Amino acid sequence: MTATDRSIELINTAAQAAADKLAHDIIAYDVSDVLSITDAFLLASAPNDRQVKSIVDEIEERLSKELGAKPVRREGDREARWVLLDYVDIVVHVQHSEERVFYALERLWKDCPELELPEDAKATRGKAKEHAELQAAEEAAEPSGEWR
Repeated sequence: MTATDRSIELINTAAQAAADKLAHDIIAYDVSDVLSITDAFLLASAPNDRQVKSIVDEIEERLSKELGAKPVRREGDREARWVLLDYVDIVVHVQHSEERVFYALERLWKDCPELELPEDAKATRGKAKEHAELQAAEEAAEPSGEWR
């Protein structure tokens, strides 16, 4: 079994929307052979909570306007560290860069076929890990605020 044409259309539209809002490390997997609840996963990340929300909002707006799709479930809005959008045919995960590196969902789905994405989305690879490492280095270099 492979992802349906509808799922691929949803994935490509969501990936382009994420790329347009400067998401990092956009990748999609065809999980239809291992899961019966959905056809594909889209993963994307951003360096801060505000951008996570912006990406999620853009994905929702595009899928609604262009394809008439609305999520049946949306989780993680309050903290905006990891937002999940469930469209039944696809599930979109938008994570803060730190969560993306920590949870490394790619490890779970590495045996599933990767779906081809628009060029803008492909160009975002490697940014989440790079950003998380840079942010950790900056935090380590900051003074602790303690008096010596």
